[in-house]
Amino acid sequence: MSREIYFTYAAFMLLTPTLHTARLLLRPFTEADTDAIFALLSNPRVLRYWDAPPWKTRAQAARFIARCKQSEEDGSRVPLAMMRNLDNAFIGWCSLQNVDAVYRSALLGYCLDEPAWGQGFATEAASALLDWAFSNMNLIRIQSEADTRNAASDRVLQKLGFMREGTLRENCIVDGEVSDSWIYGLLKREWKPLE
Repeated sequence: MSREIYFTYAAFMLLTPTLHTARLLLRPFTEADTDAIFALLSNPRVLRYWDAPPWKTRAQAARFIARCKQSEEDGSRVPLAMMRNLDNAFIGWCSLQNVDAVYRSALLGYCLDEPAWGQGFATEAASALLDWAFSNMNLIRIQSEADTRNAASDRVLQKLGFMREGTLRENCIVDGEVSDSWIYGLLKREWKPLE
């Protein structure tokens, strides 16, 4: 392994952070989150625009938690549980996935429970994670993807400064319905943390 690639790779070998915002605590997942993540990802309304069906068993949640722990160790993903400061309630998650040390890129994802929709939590959490990632992970690009019917996610990504770069036509089947996705990109040199 060349020295340059080694140091690029080493820059990703960070502990999953704990981040604080005005209204949120973003922290690594624990086994205690199993029931909350199952409730979130078994809700068909929450997964309306996802390319995976709602979960059916608690075992799926346990496997999710195990994968979170594994990805923290191998540096392939930065998954964070999203806790509301006001009452310490689990309201969703945000993560960086597909972390690529060679191309210095990652994919941003997030998911919120219904009662937390429309309150700016996704923007707040993603902004904190983006700021940490660009400051600590040696990334130059973060991208995201959203179903073209998901107006709320489109607004979140545009508020964060992502540029809509293209459309993947008929790339997903959501609940039996063929759908398109928008691809978004954000470069480190364009990133401006939100106030």
